[in-house]
Amino acid sequence: MTTTTDRTDDRGTDRGKDRGTDRDQVLRDALGLLKDREETAAHLLDSSAKHSFDPDEELDWDAPLVDGAYYWPPELLSLYDTPMWKRMSEEQRIDLSRHEAASLASLGIWFEIILMQLLVRHIYDKSLTSNHVRYALTEIADECRHSMMFARMIQKAGAPAYPVSRLNHNLARVLKTVSTTPGSFACTLLGEEILDWMQRLTFPDERIQPLVRGVTRIHVIEEARHVRYAREELRRQMLTAPRWEQELTRISCGEAARVFSLAFVNPQVYENVGLDRREAVAQVKASGHRREVMQTGAGRLTDFLDDIGVLRGVGRRLWRSSGLLA
Repeated sequence: MTTTTDRTDDRGTDRGKDRGTDRDQVLRDALGLLKDREETAAHLLDSSAKHSFDPDEELDWDAPLVDGAYYWPPELLSLYDTPMWKRMSEEQRIDLSRHEAASLASLGIWFEIILMQLLVRHIYDKSLTSNHVRYALTEIADECRHSMMFARMIQKAGAPAYPVSRLNHNLARVLKTVSTTPGSFACTLLGEEILDWMQRLTFPDERIQPLVRGVTRIHVIEEARHVRYAREELRRQMLTAPRWEQELTRISCGEAARVFSLAFVNPQVYENVGLDRREAVAQVKASGHRREVMQTGAGRLTDFLDDIGVLRGVGRRLWRSSGLLA
């Protein structure tokens, strides 16, 4: 149900309101009343002022790595509980965690570069003095620091960077060009929430390298604001966007879920730790544990997307094919 003091289906009208304020617009969806956009942004700006970090100063990059410590929780590694995992030595398992952590950090950098571009596009025609735009610029600054932090962590671990495949790299180039506003925020949440769930399990885990715990702690604290911003804006967009744009968002989000699930671990990881790449990929695909991890990690997001009407029709089928939705 949508209640507005004036119609917002017309994109020209909506853009005009974005340049000023949406205080006269009252919106409600299945989750309830939406908060005022400017008030939400003001709250996030206040939180940013109190809880932002400089990783170069906050983390001890000169401290030696800890012998025998994992770089990612074993239960979250792609091969955990597979026949191949059971044949691996503890040293091999730790090495796998080092490379998978580097692979996830590389994926995070790729995604954050995409996100920064989408955020710049989002605010391009909005009021430059609004809290909403000011917070978007604050988030872009956060993402710049996160990308540099992840890159430095990869280097410290002595692992290579793991770029996504050329196909996925170019698919993302297309996405950045044609993505609608609600599609951009739906994809933002896809990239943020699954990794956030994993990192919330990582930073308190004493089996993990202290540096990795510090990196994930910073990312979790700052990313919580980014998720709030994206969720509130996606709810707004799914109420005010024209029907064709809502449907395109459902399809593009579903396709992004399929691509993202495939890119989550780079198969080159297996070769670099001395495993048979083809066998490892096959065992990960057949792993019930891995499927449960990914669906649990995506569960909070898929519940939210279902509530606001994103998981419908073709989009829902694409999400199921990705393995992220049961």
